[in-house]
Amino acid sequence: MTSLSFLRQMLQDVRHQKVRTLLTLLGITWGTVSVSLLVAFGEGLQRRIEKNQHGLGENIVICWPSRTSIPYQGLGKGRRVRVNEEDVEALRREIPEAVFSGEYERDKSAFRRERVRLTPQMSATSPVFAVMRNIIPAAGGRYVNDLDINRRRRVVFLGDKLKQDLFGEGDAVGRTIMIDSVPFLVIGVMEHKEQDSSYSGRDVDKAFLPDATYKGLFTERYVSNFIFQAKDAAMVPDVTRKVYEVLGRRHQFDAKDKEAIGMWDTTEGEKFFRVFFGVFRAFLAIIGSFTLIVGGIGVSNIMYVVVEERTREIGIKLAVGAKPRFIQGQFLTETLTLTAVGGALGFLITLLVMAVFPASLDEYVGTPQASPIVILTTATLLGLIGTAAGWFPARRASMLDPVVALKLS
Repeated sequence: MTSLSFLRQMLQDVRHQKVRTLLTLLGITWGTVSVSLLVAFGEGLQRRIEKNQHGLGENIVICWPSRTSIPYQGLGKGRRVRVNEEDVEALRREIPEAVFSGEYERDKSAFRRERVRLTPQMSATSPVFAVMRNIIPAAGGRYVNDLDINRRRRVVFLGDKLKQDLFGEGDAVGRTIMIDSVPFLVIGVMEHKEQDSSYSGRDVDKAFLPDATYKGLFTERYVSNFIFQAKDAAMVPDVTRKVYEVLGRRHQFDAKDKEAIGMWDTTEGEKFFRVFFGVFRAFLAIIGSFTLIVGGIGVSNIMYVVVEERTREIGIKLAVGAKPRFIQGQFLTETLTLTAVGGALGFLITLLVMAVFPASLDEYVGTPQASPIVILTTATLLGLIGTAAGWFPARRASMLDPVVALKLS
């Protein structure tokens, strides 16, 4: 009976205060939409940027042999450092907590197929390179493997855009192209991926060869660069230090000479974006929360009006023995119910917006994500605001003196 009377009384208050109740519901609903949508869009944008970053590879460091900048053991500075496959193998052997791959690059080779002639960026690598750089073959093809390396096969793996330029919409796997007048068999095409950073061009425009085949054709002895991937991002600084130590011993340069081997640590960028988006999403949540607080203030105001209009009723209840906590519970229940209805409407609108969000915009701003954390955080904030908005009017109602309340009415 108590629950039914609470509900009956609340519906009566809504009928008496239709405009105020509607405006209050709109405030709570809009506040809920603001918090949930702003945080959801922030999370979607973060995931999109992370996905684009991982197009280059995860936890990788790209290294370029350069020149020394510090004299070492009687040797002057400015000496050129050149790294070969033996050096890369020494790194694999002495630093087991990371994976290494050398890379040879060339942008002067002519690719020809029938009347199509191009000069794309060419990269010669080992099989592990594809794993490190998130290069995934499309269905029906494969990347360079160990057998290609051992037998120095003339095979090539194409980026998806390069394949489009050479073959159009037709199949490429199993067909032949000429590279500097030498026939190469296409063994695979890269599955399309998002990539927002690179060091020698996007992978979609590249061709990948076995490194042994490349060295035999172009008599190349030294790698253009080498890449390593630590087993864990936290291990990158330690692996970096060991790389300088190993190569410093082999090429007689100071291990503290950072100019001898230039490095691009991609994990540093990821750390920056994690911190940036953490602050960014918190900022969006605060903006939305202020809107929700304004809605809570509206709820509190309407409850104060309800208390004023029901002063006589409250006085009668207290006079016949109703306990203050009963009066307090009644008004708190009404407030939380009003807040819950507004919050539910807000969540429904949020889900609707995300459902109709154009997929074509995902590439630019990401797709909003309503994660359980977002929903739980918004619901918790709604509960706190609803409780605070109802507590003070409910407390005022429960503390009324029955005699005074009956006189005032």
